[in-house]
Amino acid sequence: MIDDDKRIAAEDAVAEIRDGMLVGIGTGSTVAFAIRAIAARLPELRQAIFFATSIATEQAARDAGIPIGRFARTSRLDLTIDGADEIDPALRVIKGAGGALLREKIVAAASERMVVIADGSKQVERLGTAPLPVEVLPFARGFVAARLAALGAEPVLRMADEGSWRSDQGNIIFDCHFASFPDPAGLAVALQAIPGVMGHGLFLREVDAAYIADRGTVTKMERNTT
Repeated sequence: MIDDDKRIAAEDAVAEIRDGMLVGIGTGSTVAFAIRAIAARLPELRQAIFFATSIATEQAARDAGIPIGRFARTSRLDLTIDGADEIDPALRVIKGAGGALLREKIVAAASERMVVIADGSKQVERLGTAPLPVEVLPFARGFVAARLAALGAEPVLRMADEGSWRSDQGNIIFDCHFASFPDPAGLAVALQAIPGVMGHGLFLREVDAAYIADRGTVTKMERNTT
């Protein structure tokens, strides 16, 4: 049922793509359904170019026949489609379970419009139930861990079979558990001020719309820009 919800949310979001657009593709299990939906529309999107937020997404997209451009050669995108670990009523999002949060943040910032896709389990009244990923320069591991703890976090180093998990940039990730953080904007500022923090998973103003599917019904949330 959850996979069905992810699929229909992804299909609705992919319907926003028009031929000729420059489109960012996020990372994660829900985005895998978006990749399939994009591949199905390729005959009508011959002039569209797509940009991946991770090596894993790039490989999956290429395997599906989707043309992938080099993001380093562009400065703006028309649209980005990505997933979310949590999303609140104000379209504030926690991302990064897939480990691509830094590239996702950059691609989101370059996009005229960002939409997220999720199943209903990702909707929350207040952010903070999911751990907050923080990408860190390995050299600063101990220092940043202490600073994160001073902010009220319990930082847990993400691990892989061969040791500490590494991002596509070669950085480590702390999954930070907070008892609560009532001020996400203030926390974002505090995190970014720590030397050695390369990025964090709070997406507070980047998301313009969300397609949330719950038990077969998709609800579209749009940011109020007035």
